Amino acid sequence: MSSIALSTSGSIPAIGLGTWPMDDAEAARVVPQAIEIGYRLVDTAYAYGNETGVGRGIAASGIPRDELFVTTKFNKEWHSVDGVRETTEASLERLGLEQLDLLLVHWPNPSLDRYVAAWEGCIAVRDAGLVRHIGVSNFLPEHIERIVAATGVLPELDQLQINPRWTQPAARAFNTEHGVVTQAWRPLGMAGDLLELPLVTGLAQKYDATPAQLLIAWCLALGLSTTPKSSDPARQAQNLAAGAIVLDPADVDALCALDGTEPDVTSPLTFGH
Repeated sequence: MSSIALSTSGSIPAIGLGTWPMDDAEAARVVPQAIEIGYRLVDTAYAYGNETGVGRGIAASGIPRDELFVTTKFNKEWHSVDGVRETTEASLERLGLEQLDLLLVHWPNPSLDRYVAAWEGCIAVRDAGLVRHIGVSNFLPEHIERIVAATGVLPELDQLQINPRWTQPAARAFNTEHGVVTQAWRPLGMAGDLLELPLVTGLAQKYDATPAQLLIAWCLALGLSTTPKSSDPARQAQNLAAGAIVLDPADVDALCALDGTEPDVTSPLTFGH
């Protein structure tokens, strides 16, 4: 399993298990299955409504806690220093854990204008030992610049909507320049149509890979971590095996040339929870 170094210490697995939109029952079944296959990164969130199931799955796996990397995120209701402490403690209880590996502000919600306070709360729970690493999700450079100006603390990771039809080059370049790991959510597209594009299926054949494997390999070629969701053990194994696929630079560029054609972009400037 390849990993990507984090700016403070340690690293995060390059490929993880996404759990949206699993419910508690599905997560409790799928998470230990994925861990047995070889996954070591599990991504959840308060908004997913499955932290309890993820926690049960982690406990059922029997794997030592220090071998897993568990991420969760919190909503705008807790965008305050005290609120982040409250939501972190509640997530830990639902997950059955004493410490999170990574806590993310799920959305900046700029219309609410409390994401600086949310970031201050993340720093506080990290300093209190409740979490090891802190980061953001769906933050654009302008949002990161503001929280750093206020606190002097950079996020260690920024989780963004990224696939070949929506590559976010400016945000990725900003993150790279500042030592922030970029992690792709929804790397396989929204409704599966990305998996059926002729360019994707043709390149998949070239590499003797599935279309999903090709898209995951594309993320890794850009230096991204990613967390594709699958409940099927065969597809989980295939997704994890994508880490061994090395794409030619010309093929990476050909996929990047699809940028701007994503039909389902979720803007952090107008959406958030």
